[in-house]
Amino acid sequence: MWHAVRVNAPLLAVDSASLYFRAFHGIPESAARTPDGQPVNAVRGIIDMLAQLIRTRRPDRVVCALDADWRPKWRVDLIPSYKAHRVAGGPFEEEIPDTLAPQVPMILEVLAAVGIAAYGVPGYEADDVLGTLAARATTAAPVEVVSGDRDLFQLVNDSTGVRFLYCGRGVAKLEDCDEAAVRAKYGVPAQAYADFAALRGDPSDGLPGVPGVGDKTAMGLVNRFGNLAGIRAAALDGTADLATGLRKKILDASDYLDVALKVVRVADDVPLPDVDPDLPRAPVDADRLLELAESWNLAGSCKRLVDALTER
Repeated sequence: MWHAVRVNAPLLAVDSASLYFRAFHGIPESAARTPDGQPVNAVRGIIDMLAQLIRTRRPDRVVCALDADWRPKWRVDLIPSYKAHRVAGGPFEEEIPDTLAPQVPMILEVLAAVGIAAYGVPGYEADDVLGTLAARATTAAPVEVVSGDRDLFQLVNDSTGVRFLYCGRGVAKLEDCDEAAVRAKYGVPAQAYADFAALRGDPSDGLPGVPGVGDKTAMGLVNRFGNLAGIRAAALDGTADLATGLRKKILDASDYLDVALKVVRVADDVPLPDVDPDLPRAPVDADRLLELAESWNLAGSCKRLVDALTER
């Protein structure tokens, strides 16, 4: 069958871990098991999410980014508390539920059989892979980043064609965000979101922020002084119109602010592997996909994904 070529179809850059964690916690294990009883709720969930994304966004290219290193040493060296609360039995062991860990290789097997590119890069998080893909975007080759991680609002860029499909409430309720949407949601420009996030901190990532500076204060500072550098310069300048208490808070947090932005900003220069992101019109290994679907009780989900490929 002949298919029309879409002009400027986007690259769909997917935060895989964000989606499979959401699927794992959103679908009961009892509702998705293999014939021998192994849970496949995360596998089924991410397949269905990808099918919906492909059907609704109609990308020509897809990359599923992986966490090759979920807590990179270079970030921990700068801020030792970075994701420290997620450490389990050792300094570099993430607390992944016992029934989720075996499902990740299964997800990768399905993606390989379908022909969807999936990779991580040693020393970097999935966010950094997504940031590098976004940095390569142009209006002729736009990028849509999919994640439930709000740090990725910083990637939105109207001039280069980067949108953020925020799935904080699930893939069925995506928030399709351009620069105006980021401004409406957080009150700051997308380009200054990382400065805003560094100031307010993020307990979920072990980032302390500036004590006493929350969302509203951080927003006001960014809008008055432009970015973190401007805010710190104003704090050092005794003549700047900055309340004494707030100035002290910023100056007292100098050691943290020296490194915070480097940790909060996603990398945009990751050495990505030479992998073809083109999305096929049919599975590259249909026999293997059928075998996996039958072995793991995923026939319905796999069919929905195949249908999404062929119908777009």
